[in-house]
Amino acid sequence: MNFALILFVLTIVTGVIALADKLVFAKRRAAGEPEPWWVEYPKSFFPVLLIVFLLRSFVAEPFKIPSSSMRPTLEVGDFILVNKFVYGIRLPIIEKKIIPTGDPQRGDVIVFRYPVNPSQDFIKRLVGLPGDEVVYRDKKITVNGMPWPQTSDGSYGYLEGLSYVTTEKVLERSDGREHAIAENPAAPPVFPHNVRMFPDRENCVYNERGFTCKVPAGHYLMMGDNRDNSDDSRYWGFVPDDHIRGKAFFIWFNWDDISSLAFKRIGSGIR
Repeated sequence: MNFALILFVLTIVTGVIALADKLVFAKRRAAGEPEPWWVEYPKSFFPVLLIVFLLRSFVAEPFKIPSSSMRPTLEVGDFILVNKFVYGIRLPIIEKKIIPTGDPQRGDVIVFRYPVNPSQDFIKRLVGLPGDEVVYRDKKITVNGMPWPQTSDGSYGYLEGLSYVTTEKVLERSDGREHAIAENPAAPPVFPHNVRMFPDRENCVYNERGFTCKVPAGHYLMMGDNRDNSDDSRYWGFVPDDHIRGKAFFIWFNWDDISSLAFKRIGSGIR
């Protein structure tokens, strides 16, 4: 379901009815005659719908985290806000950039349209910019010959369905910024049977220790923070610039977790 398109259509329909009433219908009503319901309701809803549409399209859009791929940074059920203008002003619905305002940076947590199914939104961390050579070997990232240092930070566990998963928590630094990732020492860097054919697949070389990819122009390489439980660019390729929705920056609630630890995360920024 394309919520943005539905919201746009509702805004247009209620706006047209409100305008038609002002220009035509109101002049035909007798003095003191109440507005019919099909005029009253659209006129009431139009300003609310218009404000929501403009805020959602150009300022900030809410998203809910559906999976474990970004743990420990983002938990399942987190409601987050995504900055819609940080990388450029885009036309609503078609998502075409008309005014550039900035460029994505390595380490940003980004919401984008899934290249395999553009009607679906994904969220991952940006690892490679256009032109970068990204090496993921033995679960360590190197970009253009510069390694992303890692420091052990204990363990991290979470419930996945009916199973409790225990991983190692690692602090990773990218371009002077630090974020947490989860790693399973028993898992390989890449599951070869999950790697698909994708555009510019020839830019990548895979082996038992990981992969090396040259990011093509106008594209980005994304990886989940839960490195061994993430369906990301390792498996389906690069994200085109016109698929970028915005930068995740704020956690505002989580209905699925009412623990005290979850409440401490509410209102926090996303690193």
